[in-house]
Amino acid sequence: MINYNKMIFELSNPGRIGYSLPKERFPEYNITQIETQYLREDELLLPEVSELDVLRHFTNISNKNFGVENGFYPLGSCTMKYNPKINEEMAGLKAFKNLHPLQPVSTTQGALEVYYNLQQYLSEISGLHEFSLNPYAGAHGELVGLMVIKAYHEDRGDFKRKKIIIPDSAHGTNPASTTVCGMEAVEIVSNERGRVNLESLKAVLSDEIAGMMLTNPNTLGIFENDICEITKLVHEAGGLMYYDGANLNALLGKVRPGDMGFDVMHINLHKTFSTPHGGGGPGSGPVGVTEELTKYLPNPKVKKHEDYYYVENSKDALGQISSYFGNYLVALRAYTYIRTLGKENLRLVGPYATLNANYISNALKTAYELPITGYCMHEVVFNGLINKETEVKTLDIAKRLLDFGMHAPTIYFPLLFPQSIMIEPTETESKETIDDFINVMHKIAVEAKEQPEILKQAPTTTPIRRTDEVFAAKMMIFSYKDYLEYINNRG
Repeated sequence: MINYNKMIFELSNPGRIGYSLPKERFPEYNITQIETQYLREDELLLPEVSELDVLRHFTNISNKNFGVENGFYPLGSCTMKYNPKINEEMAGLKAFKNLHPLQPVSTTQGALEVYYNLQQYLSEISGLHEFSLNPYAGAHGELVGLMVIKAYHEDRGDFKRKKIIIPDSAHGTNPASTTVCGMEAVEIVSNERGRVNLESLKAVLSDEIAGMMLTNPNTLGIFENDICEITKLVHEAGGLMYYDGANLNALLGKVRPGDMGFDVMHINLHKTFSTPHGGGGPGSGPVGVTEELTKYLPNPKVKKHEDYYYVENSKDALGQISSYFGNYLVALRAYTYIRTLGKENLRLVGPYATLNANYISNALKTAYELPITGYCMHEVVFNGLINKETEVKTLDIAKRLLDFGMHAPTIYFPLLFPQSIMIEPTETESKETIDDFINVMHKIAVEAKEQPEILKQAPTTTPIRRTDEVFAAKMMIFSYKDYLEYINNRG
């Protein structure tokens, strides 16, 4: 019996093929007619398998994947909400899918209209003046937003402003983006309520501060209710406010970052507006700015004159930060999502996401330590089990969840608590699904007390058991050649 869990190379048999090109259409090339410099020197390592073997192999691999369509996916701060199928249908339309970015704009008016309208929607949703959809992802958007801030100060001849204030509750990519932009990250600590410590903020404000990056709600799932005072202090010091839109889902329908005093922000279309982003992409991180900063937004820019859409390249812009117009089909999915929900239903997203998170918070606080009490926003952070005597760690809890067909929440982040469990249920999950999750979490808490060895051995029902993660990081196997080398060295 063939084991289709094997690698495709292990199913290989010499001479076996899955498809032959028609000889009348593809005559065999005479190798003597090919210049020597274009010939391979080493043998091409490809598997020799039938079409059916290939099909079964990759189907079995795909069945091992877990996504939001398989089960509950409460990955905190990542907003893994359901991607409606109508989004995929629109992105799959040939009229959009087969466009080329170098076509004359007269032949792409429909696509440019979608691009332009989405810019307007995001401006209305965020309270900022203008957006660029060009950045490929959230971290890319962060970099572009910081480049806007840097260009603004340098344009005014203020070259000493090189520091960006970042709270310890900020999104993890903020310090990295700051460094890549050639600026210096200045961390400030949170207060006992898990929010920005105003005294710590005042202590670092100076004429060297270019701006402040803030995630609101922060990564503890808590709304920064001193936000107006924070933006006032930074602006009075001559800095700009940057809004990290990773947690924007919690605010939809309630608060706009522009109204809170932010000057620059990015939005994760692949989070807040439901486009798929598993496996590292594709993403989209549009950047929005206030009116005085619009000239710095990257090229190309989509504009409108009467009923005609055109592309503009501005000399004041940062330049071009992506190929053409970014991940256009991701933007199209977000546009479809917004139009499908409509203004009246988009207002319900934040409240429902917040309701689900608070429901989980209250249901689990008797078994799991809740370090910050009170209402949370779209996500809740626990610090492991209340009962620490079991010596069951957050990693054990996360691994055990896999046995119940649920994806683990984000663990060990934020870094403010040693056993962090960050849970984000999103507004698309039903009460029944959330109740199942709550019941499983309580069952795990009982197991931790009565049978902790079960958790320490989990998972037991998944295709791969618990791995040695340190070893996996040191011995990375990316290809079949790496695998063979590892097997041979192991003896």
